[in-house]
Amino acid sequence: MRGAPTILHLDMDAFFAAVEQAAKPSLRGKPVIVGGLGPRGVVATASYEARPFGVHSAMPMAQARRLCPNAAYLTPRFGLYRRVSDVVMGLLRELSPLVEPLSLDEAFVDLRAGGLEVGSAREARAVGERLRRDIRAATGLSGSVGLAGSKMLAKIASERAKPDGLVVIQPGTERALLAPMPVRTLPGVGPATAQTLRRAGVATVGEIVEAGEAELVRLLGRAHGTALYTMAQGIDERPVVADRDAKSVSVEDTFDTDLTDRARIHAEIARLADRCVERLRKAGRSGRTVVVKVRRYDFSTLTRSETLRGPTDDPAVVREAAARLVEGVDTTAGVRLLGVGVSGLADFTQEDLFAQAADVLHTGRPRRPAPPVEPAAAAGEVSGNERRWLPGLDVRHARYGPGWVQGSGLGRVTVRFEEPGSPPGRVRTFAVDDPELEPSEPLPLPTAQPSEPAIRPKVISSPDTEASAGTSSP
Repeated sequence: MRGAPTILHLDMDAFFAAVEQAAKPSLRGKPVIVGGLGPRGVVATASYEARPFGVHSAMPMAQARRLCPNAAYLTPRFGLYRRVSDVVMGLLRELSPLVEPLSLDEAFVDLRAGGLEVGSAREARAVGERLRRDIRAATGLSGSVGLAGSKMLAKIASERAKPDGLVVIQPGTERALLAPMPVRTLPGVGPATAQTLRRAGVATVGEIVEAGEAELVRLLGRAHGTALYTMAQGIDERPVVADRDAKSVSVEDTFDTDLTDRARIHAEIARLADRCVERLRKAGRSGRTVVVKVRRYDFSTLTRSETLRGPTDDPAVVREAAARLVEGVDTTAGVRLLGVGVSGLADFTQEDLFAQAADVLHTGRPRRPAPPVEPAAAAGEVSGNERRWLPGLDVRHARYGPGWVQGSGLGRVTVRFEEPGSPPGRVRTFAVDDPELEPSEPLPLPTAQPSEPAIRPKVISSPDTEASAGTSSP
């Protein structure tokens, strides 16, 4: 454990929803929910205005609509989120070369590796406040920052700082801070572990320490029990690891209605295999193990895998392997989700020379090269006989300029014409096949938010924890 709070954890506040509010002036200060909009979609992010209604991430979208019917429900724009994330991660790398991204909106930073003089909570807080100011200036968004002597405590600190705040946990105060917290605060404690501990009369982190290591090993097994006892004392020796290498690439889709037709299932598997290879190629990687995931009507989930002779990025090879794998799964009762993945990644491809030789031997000619992987159709392009316009996505009209889709149906599409930094715009309705309306790329976010009442987090006051909340953002 470090003697100074030199590990920083940044968690952007309601990131996807906040980006949408920054890009769409009419949504600022209003409930915004981003996620899958189909019958089986789930919430990816809910803005802070939506959370008092009980909406949270990973909730079924249908339930969110019942709880908060007047919210704006938007399709994710991952390309825009990734661009904003790149700006934020760039600011983190200015602090230190040791940055460990956990997702688009969350990362650990080892300040000591950046040579920053952070010997006290006051110096750590100054670094965190400067970072929050820089993020707001560059993106117009807010982030919550935690600083501590370990990754576990830095993440706990950022959770306590939300939204738009900063908490510093001084080394030496960990046990007193953790003691009253629920056991679910600790990493690796899920519902099953929490229930086992509850049955034994253990509900808080302090009670884990009181129970002792031997009792935890008896309840949870040696590895889990020992690790939990160590963390409950505030001890976490995990280093910040930069540029964690991806171990697999995968894609999956949940279907609005269960699939029972085998031909349709094989067609979806082929489509998913092509999307997976497209991602693989964009990453400059290949892989040797193909994995198929099938979630059936009763939510039971099966995975099947096949290891090839060598790494490949050939879509035909991945499609064939995935088809063989799904053929061995009983799907007669219905399938709600399918997925295709490739693992065992490498930076090169190794042609299957034996298979090519076999093709020459049996057919007199080498295997034909696979057709190129086609990118997935963008929303707004023709689907069947009608163009599809998904809520939240960007459009441009020849006469009215840039805007975004508010909704569509019955052959009509409603568009609000506004852009980042503009006043709230007007709404107009068009036929879905209006030749003057076309999909558009997202416009850049403004570099500073217009002045609005900020959502002010609760300031955490503790003799062992230094905190500030929303006090240094412009």
